[in-house]
Amino acid sequence: MIRSALDWLRHVRRARRWDHARAAGRRGEDFAHRFLQRQGFIVVARNYRLASGAGEADLIAWEKDTLAVVEVKSRESGEFGPPERAIGEEKRAHMLRVARDYATRSGTPWEQVRLDVVTVLLTRPPSITLFRGALKSSTPLKSPPTLTR
Repeated sequence: MIRSALDWLRHVRRARRWDHARAAGRRGEDFAHRFLQRQGFIVVARNYRLASGAGEADLIAWEKDTLAVVEVKSRESGEFGPPERAIGEEKRAHMLRVARDYATRSGTPWEQVRLDVVTVLLTRPPSITLFRGALKSSTPLKSPPTLTR
């Protein structure tokens, strides 16, 4: 209850300083961060950028001995399709670049790296879905059961 109130206050403050889409995206990242922690992930980085600026990962977390590089996609409604539809080949390439960089810097073998997607519909309550291993292949994302907070 207190965390929800603090999330809302943080969102209101951001909405005053940032454009609406950026504030909503960051709110989705906040929900995804907390969701992953409840699922047992240990989040070690947020908004990790390559030095070249050629890519960014919203969240980087450990799930047991697997390093998960996570892209978060948020929407205020499903009116224009599910959030995961916004991930194309260019985004996959950026995520692979970021994952390789972070794995190299942290000394993590590539076999222990996974690319995940978390989608957040900013409804009341938010609808959050985790796609494990979603970006490894070029196949489209298949919807797992949706988890509602």
